[in-house]
Amino acid sequence: MVKVKEIFTSIQGEGPYIGYKQLFIRFCGCNLNCSYCDTDFDAIDAKEYTAHELLEIISRNSDCHSVSLTGGEPLIHSEFLLPVVKQSALPVYLETNGTLYRNLEEIIDYVTYISADIKLPASTGGKAMWEEHDKFFEIAKTKKLFAKAVFNQDITQEEIIKMCELCKKHNIELILQPMMHENKPSVDSEFMEKTLNSCLKIYTNVRLIPQVHKFLNII
Repeated sequence: MVKVKEIFTSIQGEGPYIGYKQLFIRFCGCNLNCSYCDTDFDAIDAKEYTAHELLEIISRNSDCHSVSLTGGEPLIHSEFLLPVVKQSALPVYLETNGTLYRNLEEIIDYVTYISADIKLPASTGGKAMWEEHDKFFEIAKTKKLFAKAVFNQDITQEEIIKMCELCKKHNIELILQPMMHENKPSVDSEFMEKTLNSCLKIYTNVRLIPQVHKFLNII
């Protein structure tokens, strides 16, 4: 069994699959502690589920585009997830911090979409994870993968260069996502455009997409 914070249906509000209806399964726990994280994935008030119970819930939501395994960090439960992703009635959309590449190897064959973060120290308040992301993308790029980088006013030119070169190396789309304060971006439109243009000088497959579900006031 594994602890799940919540299960619900809503639209995907981030990245290139915005607007698709998904079944979200939010797992408890994470191997990182990003300062900007606005997700409640603490085990308090969480409910335990078996793999069979999750598969039953997935099968009852056939009108959804996919099932989003999110958190927290779902890959810390990779051993538990194997029968879930293997037997899922919906395509599997993995939302991950893009660091647990060994865990990804355990379930990669049964995942369709991967939304993988690039953790920028300027916004996370943590250490750089370039080597982990590099190894993760090498495995994940066999699937429908995109990278997502949450940024604020403290983003550095070094971070811009490194994340763009990393995505260029693996030929994957990079989504720039401005950090939000409640329902508003933490940076103004001029700074967003400046950051996007700085990236485009290095790598052309880059888009700027905010968290649309927050503008729409949708969970």
